[in-house]
Amino acid sequence: MKRAIVACLGLLALASPAAADSPVAVVEDIKGKVTGAEFMDYVTARSVIKIADGGSVVLSYLKSCRRETITGAGTVVVGNEESIVDQAVLKAEKTNCDSNQANATTKDTSAVAATLLRSATTASLPAPQLTLYGASPFVQAKGRGTLVVRRLDVAGERHQIALGGTQLKGKFVDFAGENVALVPGGLYAASFKSSEIVFRVDAQAQPGATPIVGRLLRLD
Repeated sequence: MKRAIVACLGLLALASPAAADSPVAVVEDIKGKVTGAEFMDYVTARSVIKIADGGSVVLSYLKSCRRETITGAGTVVVGNEESIVDQAVLKAEKTNCDSNQANATTKDTSAVAATLLRSATTASLPAPQLTLYGASPFVQAKGRGTLVVRRLDVAGERHQIALGGTQLKGKFVDFAGENVALVPGGLYAASFKSSEIVFRVDAQAQPGATPIVGRLLRLD
């Protein structure tokens, strides 16, 4: 397996620098002593994570929607869509997530406002940039400001949270922890400072602490 890890690192080294620097997975959970990653870190291909005896890490890949639970002493090499593990035990499952999450970008709020204005005159709505598979978003919004989530296809629903910079790791807001759930099937826009993203909640989405990769919104 050590030879496999060395070979994996060699192949990944051939990838373009831009691809190598782009986040490919998010660390959803950590237990025990783990080096090379922390809770809610974004990790890039070729990252090496070491797990001590009794420890574990949960990695969710943004593109492949593969969710890995890796336990026990060992070494993990992060790939583009899955990990290579030496000694530790890996259990993988496919989760519901939007593979566009890896490349999703926010838009300037003024541009989104113009799009919504045009939509109002043409009796159409903007296309969602992402689909969330959990009804309680996990939002990345760094620093201070007001986080607003409003529904676009039905008037009246609006959620507003004042952030003082004390959110988890200074940038994460979990709607599950706020006991807030959006309506399955609804079309929404989330905005923070100068960023905004339009998304749809899947019709089968469940509220609460479902896998983070399926309900992640990045607004910075």
